[in-house]
Amino acid sequence: MKELEVQVKAAQEEFTQLLRQMTETTGLSKDVYHRFLTYQYHLTKGVQKHFLFIAGHPATARMRSLRNWLVKFAFEEEFHFEIARNDLKSLGLEPLECPLDIKLWWAFFNEAIKDRPFLRLGATAILENIADGSAPILDGLIKNADYLNPSCLRFLTIHRHGPNLAHGDQVLDNLAEADLSATEMADALEGARMATVMYMRLIKWAATGKEAF
Repeated sequence: MKELEVQVKAAQEEFTQLLRQMTETTGLSKDVYHRFLTYQYHLTKGVQKHFLFIAGHPATARMRSLRNWLVKFAFEEEFHFEIARNDLKSLGLEPLECPLDIKLWWAFFNEAIKDRPFLRLGATAILENIADGSAPILDGLIKNADYLNPSCLRFLTIHRHGPNLAHGDQVLDNLAEADLSATEMADALEGARMATVMYMRLIKWAATGKEAF
């Protein structure tokens, strides 16, 4: 677990650095926020399928606590794509076309979880923890975006996980409690590294409108 926690910390630091760069360049402009909610919409639409599949996977058969959490988590996440879409509607916007990195994310993990489900759980550890530690910078970005109001901030508010929705801690705690084998933990770590790369590319796309190549 130590290596996974180190990777989570590295992702958090890189994310924070990108937010700092945004404060000095684009800020949280309406175009940036449009792209941010777009990729969140496409990333979370159908997300429950992965977690329910992993909960029924033979690899988790003896991990009852992890299975129970995965089912609960899947249903908590199921309609988050609608929250992103409603935030966009509050701004008079609709989701843009699905960006390339989201298409690659789904294509990869839809296949990978069939034989290596812990890749996806390592990726989840990144997604659910990456914003921790960046609250002051994000607060400043929001404050300086005068078009924002509570009606279009629900997705962002929910995913700044407070004590009532501590998914970041939960995924790490449940993976630790599951006592993964060396191979399973190696997959979780690989998935975390993959997710870091893909998520940072998405943040850069949101900031610039340009897909990395």
